[in-house]
Amino acid sequence: MLGIVAAVLFFFAFLINAADIATNDAFTSTNVMLLGLTALALHVSGLGAGHSTRRRPWSRS
Repeated sequence: MLGIVAAVLFFFAFLINAADIATNDAFTSTNVMLLGLTALALHVSGLGAGHSTRRRPWSRS
């Protein structure tokens, strides 16, 4: 899920940069890109995976 959020933030950063939209100091394309990188790092670390990677081993009875 955080990977999708990162992709959306990267797209918004690209639009702000490509369209040369004047924004305030807190909402620049660099800051949006850094938020996207933060979301991507959290996704890669497994925080936003949405499911557990630990499974109970399957046993035959």
